Amino acid sequence: MKKLTIALLILVTGFISSVSMAANPQVKLETNYGDIVLLLDAQAAPETVANFVLYVEDGHYNGTIFHRVIKDFMIQGGGFKQGMVKKTPRGFIKNEANNGLSNVRGSIAMARTNEPHTAAAQFFINTGNNSRLDYKSKYDFGYAVFGKVISGMETVDSIRSVRTTNSGMYRNVPVKPVIIKKASLINTSK
Repeated sequence: MKKLTIALLILVTGFISSVSMAANPQVKLETNYGDIVLLLDAQAAPETVANFVLYVEDGHYNGTIFHRVIKDFMIQGGGFKQGMVKKTPRGFIKNEANNGLSNVRGSIAMARTNEPHTAAAQFFINTGNNSRLDYKSKYDFGYAVFGKVISGMETVDSIRSVRTTNSGMYRNVPVKPVIIKKASLINTSK
């Protein structure tokens, strides 16, 4: 009986440890400008993090571009391949902007339309302090922050400085494509 109790305790401890690791996953974005590592905050934005991780695991972000770059504002990606070919996302998710996290430099948030609950796959990394994008009220919903850059801010800064142009109906498109070659979860248990 004692061996069974110890075995169960080890099993439960291992399970809790792996859940804790998974609670705040890290994602590496390998770009043609260098790598960016993101720490996601599943406690503050559980649905948003789960959605983002599914896109990472599905390979949705591989080969996409940062299609909108505004130097002291943000870099946006996750929705287009080179040539501004739109990728088809899954459905919309609930906007978790009212989570206490702020759109400060280095944070990652979900992009959306003017309607608050229309985020799907596109995201942006803030390159400036954009607290004006934070949740204010149900009438000024804001953009859901769900993590931050923990490595590769120099890559973000290189991307934010690229030359941009207009491409059809799209503005602030990098002249030279900024490609997310691969997005992958990092095994933090090592």
